[in-house]
Amino acid sequence: MNIQEIIAKKRDKKELNKEEIDFFIKEYTDGNIEDYQAAALIMAIYINGMNEDETTNLTLAMAHSGDILDLSELGNVVDKHSTGGVGDKVTLILAPIIASLEIPVAKMSGRGLRIYRRNN
Repeated sequence: MNIQEIIAKKRDKKELNKEEIDFFIKEYTDGNIEDYQAAALIMAIYINGMNEDETTNLTLAMAHSGDILDLSELGNVVDKHSTGGVGDKVTLILAPIIASLEIPVAKMSGRGLRIYRRNN
């Protein structure tokens, strides 16, 4: 299995299986797939879309690519996740409202989010 074959498969509007998606995420996060290759695959996905199985497998592969925080002692926990866009005003309102209903809210930032500060 290699990234070129995976890119070509999605470019040709074929379904990616779980193993191919897992391979992509693992190899990319390990630094074995170049950014331009990842960009080519993402472009093919954007143009041709993903079915429900592909979307689920990609989401799970991404979720398991890092450390997983176990919050099971809190029961069912919800999160309103932001994409990191400028001016996310929904989270500031929604998280306290949900918490006021006694539903545990775990507000966390994604792996790709960064805070940039101006040097004084």
